[in-house]
Amino acid sequence: MDVKAARSEAWAALAWKALPLDMLVALLRAFGEPAAILDASRGALAAVVPAAAVARLKEPLPEASLAAIRAWLAEPGNELLAWDDPDYPRALLELGHAPPVLYFVGRRELLNRPALAIVGSRNATPQGLDNARAFARALADAGLTIVSGLALGIDAAAHEGALDGGGSTLAVVGTGLDRVYPARHRDLAHELAARGGLLSEFAPGTPARASHFPRRNRLISGLARGVLVVEAALSSGSLITARYAGEQGREVFAIPGSIHSPLARGCHKLIREGAKLVETAQDVLAELGLGQRTPPAPATAVATEGSHADLLGALGVDPADLDSLAARTGLSAQALCASLLALELDGKVVALPGGRWQRCP
Repeated sequence: MDVKAARSEAWAALAWKALPLDMLVALLRAFGEPAAILDASRGALAAVVPAAAVARLKEPLPEASLAAIRAWLAEPGNELLAWDDPDYPRALLELGHAPPVLYFVGRRELLNRPALAIVGSRNATPQGLDNARAFARALADAGLTIVSGLALGIDAAAHEGALDGGGSTLAVVGTGLDRVYPARHRDLAHELAARGGLLSEFAPGTPARASHFPRRNRLISGLARGVLVVEAALSSGSLITARYAGEQGREVFAIPGSIHSPLARGCHKLIREGAKLVETAQDVLAELGLGQRTPPAPATAVATEGSHADLLGALGVDPADLDSLAARTGLSAQALCASLLALELDGKVVALPGGRWQRCP
């Protein structure tokens, strides 16, 4: 076994012991590295941690678990990131409760780029899905990595929107990375592995369990500078992510909806409790201090002008809502939202109350 593989396996075995983080830190200070901790005598360990922790450390790793970890790490592109890895997300380390290891596949450079989490209902409305895709695309175009949880509904739409724009996105999952949950997102997971990233604190072989998803949610919020909730019922797990964000000192954003929609009530609750009400991607960028996006390359600018010229013409001088614009242009709501957000970031249109849009002078 080479040095890197031996290091990864030792970190994985130590993380599997699930010791309290303060004990783990004390052990690392005393012994220097995971392999030395695992090889230490009971007497040496007892000088640092309580007897129950010593017993846990000396408990052998189940052979099936060890085999699953070894098999996954042997696959090209699969990586274990530990606290001492230079690419371990600094945003998590700063929180003080970062998992000792993360299993990762994808583009390492995304782990320490400015990020925004987009979350919401698994049973989203068509408009909610359109909003998630459009916001994700615009914010990814502005340089943010979009973080979400690979779940049905808003999560998947956010990943798709970021990828559609050629942007970057990370999925934090509640299972081992040797399986995809939900299974219908297998193709999306493969695309994320190739163009974005997938990460988990759970070892390969770990199935989906209800208790895993709140833990996943705290990583989603922890990786990001803020969390945007697109649609959420009062019982939605997205509110857990938003609560973690507040506790972690992250910004919380919410898109308002109809007073008659159950999927707007969670967002309205967050707004009443102090979340920032946002109607456009620029609202989010302004709150994060990012301002306007970086001007696109000339080829992109030309494509934008050509693809949006008809929409600007259809918008005319007076304000218009999405239904009117759809009737005038024949474009879908998703295409309209994406185009309008792009035009807004270019300073060519402005969003008005009531879901209306107007050309800038």
